[in-house]
Amino acid sequence: MALFTLLLRMTGGLCMFLFGMKVMSDGLQKSAGERMRKTLNFMTGNRFLGILTGFIATAIIQSSSAFSVIVVSFVNAGLVTLTQSIGVIFGMNIGTTLTGWIISIIGFKIHIDSFALPAIGIGFIASIIKWKYRSIGDFLLGFGFLFLGLFFLTDGMANVNDVIDFHAVGAMGGNRTIAVLVGLGVGFVMTLIINSSTASITLIMALAFQDIITYEMAAGMVLGANIGTTLDAPLASIAGNTDSRRTAAAHVLFSVLGAVWATPLLIPLLKFLSIILPGDPWLSNEAIPLHLAGLHTTFNIVTTLIFLPFVKQYVKLLTAILPDRKTDEKISDGPYRFAYISSGSVDSPELNIVRAEKEISNMAGIVLYMFSRFTTVLHSMHEKEGNSEEATASLCEELLKKEEYIDEMREILSNFLIECTRQDLSSSKRSAGSDKRISSLLRVIVALEGMSDECFRISSLLEKSVRKNYAFKNKEIKQLIPYVGKVEEFLGFLEKQLNNKATAAQKERAEKLEESIDKRRKKLQKLGRKQIEAGGNVKAELLFIDLVRRIERLGDYCFEISAAYK
Repeated sequence: MALFTLLLRMTGGLCMFLFGMKVMSDGLQKSAGERMRKTLNFMTGNRFLGILTGFIATAIIQSSSAFSVIVVSFVNAGLVTLTQSIGVIFGMNIGTTLTGWIISIIGFKIHIDSFALPAIGIGFIASIIKWKYRSIGDFLLGFGFLFLGLFFLTDGMANVNDVIDFHAVGAMGGNRTIAVLVGLGVGFVMTLIINSSTASITLIMALAFQDIITYEMAAGMVLGANIGTTLDAPLASIAGNTDSRRTAAAHVLFSVLGAVWATPLLIPLLKFLSIILPGDPWLSNEAIPLHLAGLHTTFNIVTTLIFLPFVKQYVKLLTAILPDRKTDEKISDGPYRFAYISSGSVDSPELNIVRAEKEISNMAGIVLYMFSRFTTVLHSMHEKEGNSEEATASLCEELLKKEEYIDEMREILSNFLIECTRQDLSSSKRSAGSDKRISSLLRVIVALEGMSDECFRISSLLEKSVRKNYAFKNKEIKQLIPYVGKVEEFLGFLEKQLNNKATAAQKERAEKLEESIDKRRKKLQKLGRKQIEAGGNVKAELLFIDLVRRIERLGDYCFEISAAYK
C-alpha cells in the first residue's frame, strides 16, 4: 500500500509538472507571436543562424521533442533544406537545457510553495481578464504549476528509501563506470516513457537531491535522457520523404555520438564542472541539481562544437545511410498532397502559419508559371512560330491540369487553416495576431485560386480565337503584348512580396502597376470597339475585348493580394 501511495504521489507531481510546462509554453508562444514567426524564418540562413533559431524556438516551445518534429515537418515540406536543419538541431539541443538551469537554481534552493501558489493565483486572474497581456497570465499560471509539481515530486520522494531499497543501486558508486552505464540505460527508458527530457532530468535531479541515486548514476541518466528525447522525430518522419528521415536521423546521431565521447570522459567532465560551478556534488546533495544542469548544457555545447565544422560531411554521411527513394520524386500532375507532419504535443498557430505560407508561395509560383506559359504562346503566335492551333490546344490542356491542382490546394489549405483556428480556440491559444494572419492567408488563397481560373480562361479564349479563325489584327497583338508584360511584372512583384507585410514603397508600386494596367485595358478595349465600328469581325473583336478584360482581372487579384498583407 505504501508503494502504491508513493507512486501516486510521484505520478501526480510529475503530471502537474508536465501540465505546468505545457501551459507555460502556450503562454510563451502567444506572447512571442509575430516575433516567433520571424525567428523561424532564420532557418533559411547559415548554420550559425540555424543554431540561434533552434535555441530560441526550443526555449519558447519548452520541448525539444516537439520542435524536432516541427523541423522534420518543415524539411518534409521543403521549407528548409537538410543542411539548414542541422544547425537548427544543434541549437535545439542547447535550448532545451534552459529549463534545467531554472529548476536547479530556484526549485531546490527556495521554498517553492512560497511563490508557486501566488504565481498560480496571479496567473489565473491575469489569464481571464480581458486585456492584451493575457498570455503573461498563462505563463505565470504554468510557471506556478510547474514548480508546485516539482514540490510534490520532491516531497513524495522524501521517504522513498523506506519503501524501496535503493542501497543496491547506490552501492554501484564503488564502480563509477557501471553506475554511469546503468544510468545511461535508465535515463533513456525513463525519457521514452515520460516523453520529455526536461521532465526526466527534473526527476533525475530530485532523485539525486534526495540521495536515492548517486551523482555518477544521475549524470549517466542525463546522457540517456538526451538520447531518449530524440525518438519522436524518427517516428514522425516515417510518413515523410527521405530528407525528413535524414533530419530525424541527424537528431538521433547527434545525441548518440555525443554520448560516445562523453561517457568515457564523464568523470573528468564532472570534476571540471565542480571547479567552475559552486558547491561540491560529491559532498553535498544540494549542489547536484546545478551541476547536472551544467552537465546537460556543457554536453550539448561541446557536441555542437565538435559537429559544427563537419556539417557538409555530416550531410554526406546521412545521405549515404539513407539514400534517395523513387517515391520521393515529385508528381507535378498528380493530386495535391499537403506534406504536413503534426507535432502532436505542440501545435502553435505561428508554426502552422509558417507551414501554410510555404504552400501559398508554391501556389503563387504555379499561377505565375501558368501566365508565363500563356505569354510564351502569345509571343509565338505573333512571331508566327510553329502550329498555333496545336500550341494553344496543348496550352489549354496543360493549364486545365494546373487549375484543377490549384483547386485542390485551395480546398486543403483552407480547411487546414480553419482547423487551426478551431484548435487554437479549444486550447486557448488563439490570439488576435494569428487570427488576423490566418484571415489574410485565407483571402490570398481564394484570390490565387481565382487567378488560376482566369489563366485557364484566357488560354481558352486564345485557343478559341485560333480554332474559330478569329485572327486578331496585328495592331491589337502589338499593343496586347506590352499589356500582358505589365501584368506579368505585377505577378513577379507579388511573388516576392508574398507572406511579408507590405512596405510604403511596395504599396505605392502596387498602386502604380494597378493604374497602369487599368489604363492599358481601357485603350485596348477602345481599340477593339473601333475595329468593330470600322467593319471588323464582330465576334473576333468581342473575343479580344473579353480577353483584355480577363487579363486585367489578374491585375485586380494581384492588387487585392498585395493589400491583404497590411
